[in-house]
Amino acid sequence: MAVHMGKPSTAGQTPGTEEPPDTGAQASSRGDRHRLTALQGLAALSLDAMASVAYGPESIVLVLAAAGAHGMGFTLPVTLAIAALLAVLVASYRQVIAAFPDGGGSYAVAKRHLGRRTSLVAAASLILDYVLNVAVSVTAGVAALTSAFPELYGERVWICLGVLVLVTAVNLRGVVDSAKAFLVPTAVFVGSILAMVVVGLFRDGPVSTASAAGHASALGEGATAVGALLLLKAFAAGCSALTGVEAVANAVPSFRAPAARRAQRTEVALGALLGVMLIGLSVLIGRFHLQPVEGVTVLAQLADASFGHSLAFYVVQFATMVLLALAASTSYGGLPVLMSLLARDNHLPHVFALKADRQVHRHGVVWLALVSGVLLVLSGGDTNTLVPLFAIGVFVGFTICQVGMVRHWYGERPEGWQTKAVLNGFGALLTGVSATVVTATRFTEGAWLIVLAFEKVHRAYTEIGERLELGRIPQAPRRSRSLVVVPVSGLSRLTCQALTAARSLGDEVLAVTVAHPSPEDRPAAEALLRDWELWKPGVRLVELSSETRSLGRPVSGFVRELARTHPDAQVTVLIPETEPARLWQRMLQNQRGSVVAHAIRRDTDAVICRLRFRITVDAR
Repeated sequence: MAVHMGKPSTAGQTPGTEEPPDTGAQASSRGDRHRLTALQGLAALSLDAMASVAYGPESIVLVLAAAGAHGMGFTLPVTLAIAALLAVLVASYRQVIAAFPDGGGSYAVAKRHLGRRTSLVAAASLILDYVLNVAVSVTAGVAALTSAFPELYGERVWICLGVLVLVTAVNLRGVVDSAKAFLVPTAVFVGSILAMVVVGLFRDGPVSTASAAGHASALGEGATAVGALLLLKAFAAGCSALTGVEAVANAVPSFRAPAARRAQRTEVALGALLGVMLIGLSVLIGRFHLQPVEGVTVLAQLADASFGHSLAFYVVQFATMVLLALAASTSYGGLPVLMSLLARDNHLPHVFALKADRQVHRHGVVWLALVSGVLLVLSGGDTNTLVPLFAIGVFVGFTICQVGMVRHWYGERPEGWQTKAVLNGFGALLTGVSATVVTATRFTEGAWLIVLAFEKVHRAYTEIGERLELGRIPQAPRRSRSLVVVPVSGLSRLTCQALTAARSLGDEVLAVTVAHPSPEDRPAAEALLRDWELWKPGVRLVELSSETRSLGRPVSGFVRELARTHPDAQVTVLIPETEPARLWQRMLQNQRGSVVAHAIRRDTDAVICRLRFRITVDAR
């Protein structure tokens, strides 16, 4: 793919006209109209992070619930620790934005400072993150819906798959939502969460518990102490709310100039909003003495407790569902692009680098939908089954990025680099410890398999390149004798056209037909030989016998023997086939050509040429 730079686009101009040359200011202004402001960037790039508010606090509560009511008292301290880590990550990613203004996040940092293998680990974690983002967002959105309408809970898997199909169909059509379109749902969601927190702080107790009524409690009993391991697990589980914090650093070039400064402001605003919402929700959980129940989200219970079972309750659930659906859609924009980059570097099949007519990486979109669908079915549409796996992409990506930035500051050594390196090193330590506690086993079983797959694909492409002598000047081409084999089953206009094409391609043409020695088949074979002699096309017809009535193997055996006896000749098999105009009429045709082509490809090195003879059949 060639990239032409230095010449402004002329798309949209009237043919035969030319615009006056832009000044630098005019060109910059015109390009900035297609880039993000800080506010638009907050809406377009914060969906993953904002949506994680729907399941992050719930992940903490579910872990602490194992220690009963005593454990639930640690919800706020664990959340404050997560908020502290969030502050460290925001400060760190501000440094990443300044150091890597071309974007790329953890993948770009690792590729420059930690080597190819580590960059593949970062890519693997990003792939897991993207896939799980779709599955978690869809299940969490449907959970918000079923919390408002409990009668739908039994059908949640089918609803999840329906939402997945809808989001996939939209992305296959190449529909790219602008940042302005994201502003409204993001503002409604953030506004409703903040309003719920503010209103809840003025409540002495829950206004309503109707949403949780009749549902089994998930609270453990009998525990009187909370161990350090449980707190670490709760901390690591709650850190799933930090997914998406790196999205701004990945897309710095999408901002208006000065891009790095706007991206840094967006990163800070994202961290501040996310931190306030997480801490506010945690305070409400303790204030209302909330207990996790099966089938109802923590967010739904908090909305019920703050607003009552009123219109505001349904607004929160609807806003949550819409934002989560949009958050799932962002993976369809990110993962196919990442897979295309990996394909160009020979770490994934090259088909993932292809684009459809609508400039969509269709194979990446379909692959993402299929894997996400499998996760939805295996998890039973349960968000809490998927969220622990989310820590894989979150922690591994964060840790690699922080370690890479330490290497960056040590190598560059600008003014104050020691302080910046300590900040990144502290962030790497925190995320690394959390990853070790919860995700070490899963990462070994998951992301490393993806890395090994990358390596195997890369090795295969390397071997193919060596065999093809890519990058080297090949020998001068030479002309060799050409033998063309044409399989025939009878005399027709198709046979005539096939032999005409074959004689124009090769020095020598041989027609072959497969005959069966049974009494009922011999008359047809003898008739073909007799008619061939009368026709006299100037091409010898060779009869091949097949005891088992197979078609492909006798032809491939003949071609293989021909190649052995004529080692200096190029053998080509020209397969004539009819192609009716209508699709349903093509289903009426036999598959003799496909059978022969498959056998030739499997058993020989001959060139296969399939001659299509288009015909129009009257359907009346």
